Amino acid sequence: MLYWLSEYLQEYLRSFAVFQYLTVRAIFGVLTALGFSLLLGPWFIRRLTELRIGQAVRTDGPQTHLVKSGTPTMGGALILSAIFISTLLWANLSNRYVWVVLIVTAIFGAVGWVDDYRKVAKRDPKGLPARWKYFWQSVAGLGAAIFLYMTAHNPAETQLFIPFFKNVALDMGIFYIVFTYFVIVGTSNAVNLTDGLDGLAIMPSVMVAGALALIAYLAGHSQFSDYLNIAYIPGAGELVVFCCALVGAGLGFLWFNTYPAQVFMGDVGALALGAALGLIAVIVRHEFVLFIMGGIFVLETVSVILQVASFKLTGRRIFRMAPIHHHFELKGWPEPRVIVRFWIITLVLVLIGLATLKLR
Repeated sequence: MLYWLSEYLQEYLRSFAVFQYLTVRAIFGVLTALGFSLLLGPWFIRRLTELRIGQAVRTDGPQTHLVKSGTPTMGGALILSAIFISTLLWANLSNRYVWVVLIVTAIFGAVGWVDDYRKVAKRDPKGLPARWKYFWQSVAGLGAAIFLYMTAHNPAETQLFIPFFKNVALDMGIFYIVFTYFVIVGTSNAVNLTDGLDGLAIMPSVMVAGALALIAYLAGHSQFSDYLNIAYIPGAGELVVFCCALVGAGLGFLWFNTYPAQVFMGDVGALALGAALGLIAVIVRHEFVLFIMGGIFVLETVSVILQVASFKLTGRRIFRMAPIHHHFELKGWPEPRVIVRFWIITLVLVLIGLATLKLR
Protein backbone atom coordinates (compact mmCIF):
# COMPACT_ATOMS: atom_id res chain seq x y z
CA MET A 1 0.00 0.00 0.00
CA LEU A 2 2.70 2.50 1.01
CA TYR A 3 4.80 1.15 -1.87
CA TRP A 4 2.21 2.43 -4.34
CA LEU A 5 1.78 5.68 -2.41
CA SER A 6 5.52 6.36 -2.45
CA GLU A 7 5.59 5.59 -6.18
CA TYR A 8 3.04 8.34 -6.69
CA LEU A 9 4.54 10.85 -4.24
CA GLN A 10 8.07 10.61 -5.62
CA GLU A 11 6.86 12.52 -8.67
CA TYR A 12 6.48 15.52 -6.35
CA LEU A 13 9.24 14.83 -3.83
CA ARG A 14 12.15 12.65 -4.90
CA SER A 15 12.98 11.59 -1.32
CA PHE A 16 9.96 9.28 -1.35
CA ALA A 17 11.84 7.12 -3.86
CA VAL A 18 13.71 5.56 -0.93
CA PHE A 19 10.60 3.50 -0.15
CA GLN A 20 10.93 1.78 -3.51
CA TYR A 21 14.01 -0.03 -2.20
CA LEU A 22 13.23 -3.52 -0.97
CA THR A 23 15.78 -3.36 1.86
CA VAL A 24 14.26 -0.15 3.22
CA ARG A 25 10.75 -1.57 3.14
CA ALA A 26 12.00 -4.76 4.80
CA ILE A 27 13.50 -2.76 7.68
CA PHE A 28 10.28 -0.80 8.14
CA GLY A 29 8.39 -4.09 7.94
CA VAL A 30 10.32 -5.44 10.92
CA LEU A 31 9.86 -2.26 12.92
CA THR A 32 6.15 -1.94 12.12
CA ALA A 33 5.36 -5.53 13.14
CA LEU A 34 7.56 -5.29 16.23
CA GLY A 35 6.01 -2.01 17.33
CA PHE A 36 2.48 -3.30 16.74
CA SER A 37 3.14 -6.43 18.83
CA LEU A 38 4.76 -4.54 21.70
CA LEU A 39 2.10 -1.82 21.83
CA LEU A 40 -0.95 -4.05 21.44
CA GLY A 41 0.42 -6.99 23.43
CA PRO A 42 -0.60 -5.83 26.95
CA TRP A 43 -4.12 -4.91 25.82
CA PHE A 44 -4.45 -8.18 23.91
CA ILE A 45 -3.40 -10.25 26.94
CA ARG A 46 -5.85 -8.38 29.19
CA ARG A 47 -8.68 -9.09 26.75
CA LEU A 48 -7.83 -12.79 26.63
CA THR A 49 -7.78 -12.84 30.42
CA GLU A 50 -11.14 -11.07 30.66
CA LEU A 51 -12.63 -13.55 28.21
CA ARG A 52 -11.11 -16.42 30.22
CA ILE A 53 -9.35 -17.83 27.21
CA GLY A 54 -6.83 -19.80 29.24
CA GLN A 55 -4.62 -22.77 28.47
CA ALA A 56 -5.69 -26.24 29.61
CA VAL A 57 -2.62 -28.20 30.75
CA ARG A 58 -2.25 -31.96 30.33
CA THR A 59 -2.28 -33.76 33.67
CA ASP A 60 -0.06 -36.55 32.32
CA GLY A 61 2.73 -34.14 31.38
CA PRO A 62 5.51 -32.60 33.46
CA GLN A 63 4.11 -31.52 36.81
CA THR A 64 5.91 -28.19 36.54
CA HIS A 65 3.43 -27.25 33.79
CA LEU A 66 0.40 -27.35 36.09
CA VAL A 67 1.11 -23.77 37.19
CA LYS A 68 0.55 -22.69 33.57
CA SER A 69 -3.10 -23.65 33.65
CA GLY A 70 -5.25 -20.65 32.82
CA THR A 71 -2.48 -18.67 31.10
CA PRO A 72 -4.04 -16.79 28.16
CA THR A 73 -3.65 -18.59 24.84
CA MET A 74 -4.48 -17.87 21.17
CA GLY A 75 -1.76 -15.22 21.23
CA GLY A 76 -0.90 -16.24 17.69
CA ALA A 77 -3.71 -13.91 16.59
CA LEU A 78 -1.51 -11.01 17.73
CA ILE A 79 1.40 -12.32 15.65
CA LEU A 80 -0.72 -12.76 12.54
CA SER A 81 -2.30 -9.31 12.92
CA ALA A 82 1.13 -7.71 13.12
CA ILE A 83 2.39 -9.67 10.10
CA PHE A 84 -0.63 -8.82 7.96
CA ILE A 85 -0.66 -5.11 8.81
CA SER A 86 3.08 -4.75 8.21
CA THR A 87 3.03 -6.73 4.96
CA LEU A 88 0.02 -4.90 3.57
CA LEU A 89 1.67 -1.57 4.37
CA TRP A 90 5.15 -2.20 3.00
CA ALA A 91 4.94 -4.95 0.35
CA ASN A 92 4.26 -4.51 -3.34
CA LEU A 93 0.69 -5.81 -3.41
CA SER A 94 0.80 -6.54 -7.13
CA ASN A 95 3.14 -9.45 -6.39
CA ARG A 96 1.40 -12.84 -6.63
CA TYR A 97 3.75 -14.50 -4.15
CA VAL A 98 2.84 -12.01 -1.43
CA TRP A 99 -0.86 -12.76 -1.84
CA VAL A 100 -0.57 -16.55 -1.95
CA VAL A 101 1.51 -16.51 1.26
CA LEU A 102 -0.95 -14.15 2.98
CA ILE A 103 -3.96 -16.25 1.97
CA VAL A 104 -2.43 -19.58 3.01
CA THR A 105 -1.27 -18.08 6.32
CA ALA A 106 -4.77 -16.75 6.96
CA ILE A 107 -6.45 -20.09 6.21
CA PHE A 108 -4.12 -22.08 8.44
CA GLY A 109 -4.53 -19.43 11.11
CA ALA A 110 -8.32 -19.76 10.84
CA VAL A 111 -8.08 -23.54 11.22
CA GLY A 112 -5.94 -23.09 14.33
CA TRP A 113 -8.28 -20.43 15.69
CA VAL A 114 -11.30 -22.75 15.44
CA ASP A 115 -9.31 -25.54 17.09
CA ASP A 116 -8.20 -23.27 19.95
CA TYR A 117 -11.64 -21.73 20.36
CA ARG A 118 -13.35 -25.09 20.70
CA LYS A 119 -10.76 -26.25 23.23
CA VAL A 120 -10.85 -23.13 25.37
CA ALA A 121 -14.18 -21.34 24.94
CA LYS A 122 -16.32 -24.44 24.30
CA ARG A 123 -14.36 -26.57 26.80
CA ASP A 124 -14.01 -29.31 24.18
CA PRO A 125 -10.66 -31.07 24.82
CA LYS A 126 -10.65 -32.55 21.31
CA GLY A 127 -10.97 -29.16 19.64
CA LEU A 128 -11.53 -29.30 15.91
CA PRO A 129 -11.80 -32.98 14.86
CA ALA A 130 -8.58 -34.16 13.20
CA ARG A 131 -10.33 -35.09 9.96
CA TRP A 132 -11.65 -31.55 9.54
CA LYS A 133 -8.37 -29.98 10.59
CA TYR A 134 -6.42 -31.94 7.97
CA PHE A 135 -9.17 -31.41 5.40
CA TRP A 136 -8.89 -27.62 5.54
CA GLN A 137 -5.11 -27.79 5.76
CA SER A 138 -5.17 -29.94 2.63
CA VAL A 139 -7.50 -27.54 0.83
CA ALA A 140 -5.13 -24.64 1.50
CA GLY A 141 -1.96 -26.64 0.81
CA LEU A 142 -3.22 -28.14 -2.44
CA GLY A 143 -4.74 -24.83 -3.51
CA ALA A 144 -1.41 -23.05 -3.09
CA ALA A 145 0.48 -25.87 -4.84
CA ILE A 146 -1.85 -25.87 -7.84
CA PHE A 147 -1.76 -22.06 -8.07
CA LEU A 148 2.05 -21.98 -8.06
CA TYR A 149 2.23 -24.80 -10.59
CA MET A 150 -0.27 -23.21 -12.97
CA THR A 151 1.30 -19.73 -12.78
CA ALA A 152 4.96 -20.78 -13.05
CA HIS A 153 6.77 -18.65 -15.64
CA ASN A 154 9.99 -20.65 -16.01
CA PRO A 155 11.16 -24.24 -15.38
CA ALA A 156 13.19 -23.30 -12.28
CA GLU A 157 10.00 -22.49 -10.37
CA THR A 158 8.92 -26.15 -10.35
CA GLN A 159 12.28 -27.91 -10.30
CA LEU A 160 13.79 -29.63 -7.28
CA PHE A 161 17.19 -28.34 -6.18
CA ILE A 162 19.41 -30.31 -3.82
CA PRO A 163 21.92 -28.55 -1.55
CA PHE A 164 25.66 -29.17 -2.04
CA PHE A 165 25.12 -30.33 -5.63
CA LYS A 166 25.94 -27.92 -8.44
CA ASN A 167 23.74 -27.87 -11.54
CA VAL A 168 21.35 -30.50 -10.15
CA ALA A 169 17.78 -29.55 -10.99
CA LEU A 170 15.17 -32.29 -11.19
CA ASP A 171 12.00 -31.69 -13.18
CA MET A 172 9.14 -32.79 -10.93
CA GLY A 173 6.26 -32.22 -13.31
CA ILE A 174 2.89 -32.81 -11.69
CA PHE A 175 4.65 -34.30 -8.64
CA TYR A 176 5.51 -30.70 -7.75
CA ILE A 177 1.95 -30.28 -6.47
CA VAL A 178 2.17 -33.31 -4.16
CA PHE A 179 5.62 -32.32 -2.91
CA THR A 180 4.53 -28.74 -2.22
CA TYR A 181 1.46 -29.96 -0.35
CA PHE A 182 3.53 -32.13 1.99
CA VAL A 183 6.06 -29.36 2.64
CA ILE A 184 3.37 -26.84 3.59
CA VAL A 185 1.19 -29.15 5.70
CA GLY A 186 4.16 -30.98 7.19
CA THR A 187 5.94 -27.81 8.27
CA SER A 188 2.72 -26.41 9.70
CA ASN A 189 2.16 -29.42 11.94
CA ALA A 190 5.86 -29.67 12.84
CA VAL A 191 5.88 -26.12 14.23
CA ASN A 192 2.64 -26.89 16.06
CA LEU A 193 4.22 -29.92 17.76
CA THR A 194 7.19 -27.79 18.81
CA ASP A 195 4.97 -25.22 20.50
CA GLY A 196 4.98 -26.85 23.92
CA LEU A 197 7.29 -24.67 26.03
CA ASP A 198 7.54 -20.91 26.60
CA GLY A 199 9.17 -19.39 23.53
CA LEU A 200 10.30 -22.74 22.16
CA ALA A 201 8.52 -22.47 18.80
CA ILE A 202 8.54 -18.73 18.15
CA MET A 203 12.29 -18.11 18.32
CA PRO A 204 13.23 -20.90 15.87
CA SER A 205 10.45 -19.60 13.61
CA VAL A 206 11.98 -16.13 13.78
CA MET A 207 15.46 -17.45 12.99
CA VAL A 208 14.26 -19.52 10.04
CA ALA A 209 12.15 -16.63 8.73
CA GLY A 210 15.17 -14.33 8.90
CA ALA A 211 17.24 -16.82 6.92
CA LEU A 212 14.45 -17.27 4.37
CA ALA A 213 14.30 -13.49 3.99
CA LEU A 214 17.95 -13.52 2.92
CA ILE A 215 17.39 -16.46 0.57
CA ALA A 216 14.32 -14.80 -0.96
CA TYR A 217 16.32 -11.64 -1.57
CA LEU A 218 19.10 -13.58 -3.28
CA ALA A 219 16.75 -15.82 -5.28
CA GLY A 220 14.83 -12.79 -6.51
CA HIS A 221 17.97 -10.99 -7.67
CA SER A 222 19.30 -12.15 -11.05
CA GLN A 223 22.94 -11.26 -10.38
CA PHE A 224 23.16 -12.70 -6.87
CA SER A 225 21.34 -15.90 -7.84
CA ASP A 226 23.65 -16.34 -10.82
CA TYR A 227 26.74 -15.77 -8.68
CA LEU A 228 25.60 -18.29 -6.04
CA ASN A 229 24.28 -20.69 -8.68
CA ILE A 230 20.83 -20.89 -7.11
CA ALA A 231 17.46 -20.76 -8.86
CA TYR A 232 16.43 -17.30 -10.02
CA ILE A 233 12.76 -16.76 -9.12
CA PRO A 234 11.51 -13.41 -10.46
CA GLY A 235 9.35 -11.66 -7.88
CA ALA A 236 10.44 -13.84 -4.96
CA GLY A 237 12.41 -10.97 -3.48
CA GLU A 238 9.18 -9.28 -2.38
CA LEU A 239 8.73 -12.06 0.18
CA VAL A 240 11.54 -10.42 2.12
CA VAL A 241 8.94 -7.97 3.46
CA PHE A 242 6.69 -10.79 4.70
CA CYS A 243 9.61 -12.66 6.28
CA CYS A 244 10.83 -9.53 8.02
CA ALA A 245 7.32 -8.80 9.25
CA LEU A 246 7.27 -12.30 10.72
CA VAL A 247 10.60 -11.63 12.42
CA GLY A 248 9.33 -8.39 13.95
CA ALA A 249 5.99 -9.85 15.02
CA GLY A 250 7.71 -12.93 16.45
CA LEU A 251 10.19 -10.91 18.50
CA GLY A 252 7.37 -8.70 19.78
CA PHE A 253 5.41 -11.76 20.80
CA LEU A 254 8.48 -13.29 22.47
CA TRP A 255 8.54 -10.24 24.77
CA PHE A 256 5.41 -11.67 26.39
CA ASN A 257 5.93 -15.35 25.61
CA THR A 258 9.38 -15.74 27.14
CA TYR A 259 9.62 -17.87 30.31
CA PRO A 260 7.48 -17.59 32.36
CA ALA A 261 4.99 -16.88 29.58
CA GLN A 262 2.25 -14.29 29.94
CA VAL A 263 0.53 -15.66 26.83
CA PHE A 264 0.75 -18.75 24.63
CA MET A 265 0.73 -18.85 20.86
CA GLY A 266 -1.85 -21.58 20.42
CA ASP A 267 -2.64 -23.43 17.19
CA VAL A 268 -3.79 -20.20 15.56
CA GLY A 269 -0.17 -19.04 15.51
CA ALA A 270 1.78 -22.28 15.23
CA LEU A 271 -0.16 -23.75 12.30
CA ALA A 272 -0.08 -20.46 10.38
CA LEU A 273 3.61 -19.73 10.92
CA GLY A 274 4.62 -23.26 9.96
CA ALA A 275 2.56 -23.11 6.77
CA ALA A 276 4.06 -19.73 5.86
CA LEU A 277 7.63 -20.96 6.34
CA GLY A 278 6.97 -24.08 4.29
CA LEU A 279 5.33 -22.15 1.46
CA ILE A 280 8.09 -19.55 1.28
CA ALA A 281 10.74 -22.30 1.15
CA VAL A 282 8.82 -23.84 -1.76
CA ILE A 283 8.59 -20.56 -3.65
CA VAL A 284 12.32 -19.83 -3.34
CA ARG A 285 13.10 -23.51 -4.15
CA HIS A 286 14.97 -24.27 -0.91
CA GLU A 287 12.83 -26.95 0.68
CA PHE A 288 15.76 -29.12 1.75
CA VAL A 289 17.49 -26.11 3.25
CA LEU A 290 14.32 -25.50 5.27
CA PHE A 291 14.54 -29.05 6.61
CA ILE A 292 18.10 -28.32 7.72
CA MET A 293 17.38 -24.93 9.29
CA GLY A 294 14.18 -26.21 10.89
CA GLY A 295 15.90 -29.28 12.26
CA ILE A 296 14.28 -28.78 15.66
CA PHE A 297 10.84 -28.93 14.03
CA VAL A 298 11.88 -32.13 12.24
CA LEU A 299 13.25 -33.63 15.46
CA GLU A 300 10.05 -32.90 17.37
CA THR A 301 7.93 -34.48 14.64
CA VAL A 302 10.12 -37.57 14.28
CA SER A 303 10.09 -38.09 18.05
CA VAL A 304 6.29 -38.24 18.02
CA ILE A 305 6.23 -40.62 15.05
CA LEU A 306 8.78 -42.94 16.65
CA GLN A 307 7.03 -42.86 20.01
CA VAL A 308 3.64 -43.77 18.53
CA ALA A 309 5.08 -46.44 16.22
CA SER A 310 7.13 -48.04 18.99
CA PHE A 311 4.22 -48.15 21.43
CA LYS A 312 1.84 -49.64 18.87
CA LEU A 313 4.31 -52.25 17.64
CA THR A 314 6.10 -53.24 20.87
CA GLY A 315 4.08 -51.71 23.70
CA ARG A 316 7.17 -49.77 24.78
CA ARG A 317 8.01 -46.08 24.62
CA ILE A 318 11.31 -44.80 23.30
CA PHE A 319 11.09 -41.47 25.10
CA ARG A 320 9.73 -40.66 28.52
CA MET A 321 7.28 -38.39 26.74
CA ALA A 322 6.86 -36.99 23.24
CA PRO A 323 7.42 -34.49 21.69
CA ILE A 324 11.06 -34.75 22.69
CA HIS A 325 11.22 -31.46 24.61
CA HIS A 326 9.05 -33.10 27.28
CA HIS A 327 11.47 -36.04 27.40
CA PHE A 328 14.28 -33.73 28.46
CA GLU A 329 12.04 -32.05 31.02
CA LEU A 330 11.20 -35.42 32.59
CA LYS A 331 14.92 -36.19 32.68
CA GLY A 332 15.33 -33.21 35.00
CA TRP A 333 16.25 -30.37 32.65
CA PRO A 334 14.65 -27.07 33.79
CA GLU A 335 12.34 -25.66 31.14
CA PRO A 336 14.53 -22.59 30.37
CA ARG A 337 17.50 -24.91 29.75
CA VAL A 338 15.55 -26.95 27.21
CA ILE A 339 14.33 -23.82 25.47
CA VAL A 340 17.68 -22.04 25.20
CA ARG A 341 19.54 -25.17 24.12
CA PHE A 342 17.00 -25.77 21.37
CA TRP A 343 17.44 -22.14 20.31
CA ILE A 344 21.21 -22.61 20.13
CA ILE A 345 20.80 -25.76 18.05
CA THR A 346 18.48 -23.88 15.69
CA LEU A 347 20.99 -21.05 15.29
CA VAL A 348 23.69 -23.55 14.33
CA LEU A 349 21.36 -25.30 11.87
CA VAL A 350 20.33 -21.98 10.30
CA LEU A 351 23.99 -21.10 9.75
CA ILE A 352 24.57 -24.51 8.17
CA GLY A 353 21.56 -23.97 5.94
CA LEU A 354 22.86 -20.58 4.81
CA ALA A 355 26.28 -22.11 4.15
CA THR A 356 24.70 -24.40 1.54
CA LEU A 357 24.14 -21.31 -0.62
CA LYS A 358 27.86 -21.19 -1.32
CA LEU A 359 28.88 -24.83 -0.87
CA ARG A 360 27.81 -26.06 -4.29
